[in-house]
Amino acid sequence: MHLTEMDAVTGAPPGATSPGDGPPTGVPAASSAGAQARAWHAADAEAVLSALEAGPHGLSQAEAARRLRQHGPNRLPEAQPVGVLQRLARQFNNLLLQILMASALVTGLMGHWVDSAVILAVVLLNAVIGFVQEGKAEKALQAIRHLLSPHAVVLRDGRQHDLAAADLVVGDVILLASGDSLPADVRLLRAHGCRIDESALTGESVPVDKRTEPVAADAAIGDRQCMGYAGTLLTQGQARAVVVATGADTEIGRIGRMLAGVEEGTTPLLQKMSAFSRQLTFVILGVAVLMFGFGTLVRGMPVGDTFMAAVGLAVAAIPEGLPAILTITLAIGVQRMARRHAVIRRLPAVEALGSVTTICSDKTGTLTRNEMTVQQLICAGQVLEVEGGGYAPRGAIKLAGEALDPVRLRERVPAAARLAVAAALCNDASVHESEGRWTVAGDPTEGALLTLAMKAGLNPAELRVERPRLEVIPFESEYRYMATLHAGEGGGAPAEAFVKGAPERVLAMCERQLGERGQEEPLDAAWWQARIEAQARAGRRVLALAWRTFEPEREALDHADIARGLTLLGLVAIIDPPREEAKLAVAHCAEAGIRVVMITGDHGVTASAIAAQLGMGEGLKAITGPEIEAMDDTALRRAVADTRVFARASPEHKLRLVRALQASGEVVAMTGDGVNDAPALKQADVGVAMGMKGTEAAKQAGAMVLADDNFASIAHAVEEGRTVYDNLKKTVAFLLPINGGESLTLLLAVLLGVALPILPAQVLWVNMVSSVALAMVLAFEPTEADVMRRPPRPVGEPLLSRFLVWRIVLVSALFLAGVFGMFEWMLAQGAGVEAARTAAVNTLVCMEVFYLFSVRYLKARSFTVQGVRGTPRVLVAVAGVFGLQLLFTYAPFMQALFHTEALSLDAGLRIVAVGVALLVVLELEKALLRRVGALA
Repeated sequence: MHLTEMDAVTGAPPGATSPGDGPPTGVPAASSAGAQARAWHAADAEAVLSALEAGPHGLSQAEAARRLRQHGPNRLPEAQPVGVLQRLARQFNNLLLQILMASALVTGLMGHWVDSAVILAVVLLNAVIGFVQEGKAEKALQAIRHLLSPHAVVLRDGRQHDLAAADLVVGDVILLASGDSLPADVRLLRAHGCRIDESALTGESVPVDKRTEPVAADAAIGDRQCMGYAGTLLTQGQARAVVVATGADTEIGRIGRMLAGVEEGTTPLLQKMSAFSRQLTFVILGVAVLMFGFGTLVRGMPVGDTFMAAVGLAVAAIPEGLPAILTITLAIGVQRMARRHAVIRRLPAVEALGSVTTICSDKTGTLTRNEMTVQQLICAGQVLEVEGGGYAPRGAIKLAGEALDPVRLRERVPAAARLAVAAALCNDASVHESEGRWTVAGDPTEGALLTLAMKAGLNPAELRVERPRLEVIPFESEYRYMATLHAGEGGGAPAEAFVKGAPERVLAMCERQLGERGQEEPLDAAWWQARIEAQARAGRRVLALAWRTFEPEREALDHADIARGLTLLGLVAIIDPPREEAKLAVAHCAEAGIRVVMITGDHGVTASAIAAQLGMGEGLKAITGPEIEAMDDTALRRAVADTRVFARASPEHKLRLVRALQASGEVVAMTGDGVNDAPALKQADVGVAMGMKGTEAAKQAGAMVLADDNFASIAHAVEEGRTVYDNLKKTVAFLLPINGGESLTLLLAVLLGVALPILPAQVLWVNMVSSVALAMVLAFEPTEADVMRRPPRPVGEPLLSRFLVWRIVLVSALFLAGVFGMFEWMLAQGAGVEAARTAAVNTLVCMEVFYLFSVRYLKARSFTVQGVRGTPRVLVAVAGVFGLQLLFTYAPFMQALFHTEALSLDAGLRIVAVGVALLVVLELEKALLRRVGALA
């Protein structure tokens, strides 16, 4: 229900022109980088209306239409999605693939159509895989756009109109009622019991009380009680407000501009792979050119044959299958994470998780439950602990460690039992269970009080029937309390008034307190004030509940009736409690060398208290938003090095903090659920959005979404990310020596002036069929036992460690010996060139199979039952490759396509012997390195 006709003042508005471009009189300019261009919150209502050239009864229709034409609709700009053709073209922006395409073009012009077709097939396969995996376009700005309210009640020419929110203009006066979503940024002109849920914008876990008085110009968004912002929700009360910003000029629009200005970073692995690809490309081209020159100028080989040898070298050296294997390995990581409630939106985030050194987490709904909970009851001389979290009525009420059932609670602490009745009756919320989950309808704090009443053995619904409400004084910010009048228990019993509100306000209304035995006694104000201060230091929100009786026939209640003479029942200490699983996850992250930093829009005291409960450290000092603004980038980088809690942080602050950490060499994961988190989510190396309670803007800005809103799932995702990186390293260690062996074989043939042991098309067959099939099973390797006991790998750690370089050199040399040796041995036995090449190709594949069993354990022994047997996927892959090689060797159409010949059983046994010899040599090498401590 909106403001009454009495509130809608009649009369024509003053003739108005558009708001001036300069700073308005009486409205100070914002003093902080994070504030709007005009600090509307620091000026009184009259000055704001004057600056906007508007009146309390709104604009005229003509003036509103003129402003709408001049400034445009109240709508956020949409981001243009990347087109399909552009996405497809991006897949070819890879030096290795471009070299292959150039090779395919030249070989085609030379008439080698089979070679050209096979090379192009490889390029297209990689492009299709990348295109499919990159299917989702960026939707962050579109998601924010839908947060604007679709309609608004506005005063035009002194009369109420229901308009589309897009038609609002600066200077419009709008009417707001409980349940309304704010359609624009507004300055409140009148407010009656207003509370606005700003959690999506500020991260504060409870609705904010609103009033019309101006606040300091440098006040953080969460402290601007006289302002309302687009996309937030009026949970209680009524208000009249003037629109001060629309569309892209709103706080949400400003966040949208920040999102558009945040460039997507790349992950450590992709950076290393890109650098490695460039280096490898230049090396391959250089060697190929030198080989071409040597073959034609020194050996006198025909130009065409030498060029095909150079193409063969390039094809052999380029790990064509690596982009596809990289994509597939990341996709498998995505599937594993999905089973652990972490949904990946962008593939590279899988590997980046394994590199994370710092997790910046929002507090509300991420580390905490985003469900207000009463943790303590303070009655005269007694403090009771309340177990359980959220709105589920599960958990004991304990006195000195002893759980009290409802009967014993009434006997031992009568004041607590009476307080539970007050909590149930002086309350407008309701809680209910749906699909095993308890939720609140109404104010979260009132939901916490209802849950407390149920833990005390009461049924609020039945109690409200037995004790019907006769009158109510709703909460208003100027009074800071709510009061209800109820019929007495049984006929002729006194009517009772229950009051709840800010503790200082309610204490001033009380003359007595309910003592330990249920007797009324004089109020000990100093004792209660000390308890209030102690709870505030613990970061808890405190409410006081009081009580008074009236004559049975009483049916009316006003402020004067309860201004004095109340009896204090006690205090309730409320907090949004940390998730139990989040505590364990923080500990696991510490064990893995990952620092957890809290960045929240909530108050510093509350944030520090939650951080202590999570095990992040005792007595942590929070740095607040104004302090962040006072720091330059250098000072901020120093601050983030040893600070664990940042409070009252705006979207700009969160973005600066993430950038400061990244500038210090940290790999940052940022978690969040609100619109205010979206820019930082996009800036972070891995943005982690909440799936259940997160806004759509946060989900679209993040690279990962937690399906269960559980911080613990991040620790599981880090574990999977590290496993993915381990498996990628094994893949690189598997593919590069194979390519190295192929390249050295061709290079040696040219240097010696002999026939090529393997043709380019045969090389591609091996690389894209057997190599990829075998390398793919490495993506399924299980997590190693110590993966979460290692520190994060250094950002600058090279993709190829010294050990991997040594292994690549050694295995490449062994492949050269095996393949070239088998080719020359077959020629020496009188076989033709095609038969010798067939034997060389099969030797290469056989050595790959035995090398696979070795590379699964880069440092440990492979001669174990599990090592020999492998996983089922390993055995399936080996069987598949064996079948394909039989087809390659004996099928007539394959013989015609790849120039192969059938081999004898005797030749096959020799080929297997070469593979076994490779495995034995590598096991001896590992044993020697272990003995000298090189593998420790």
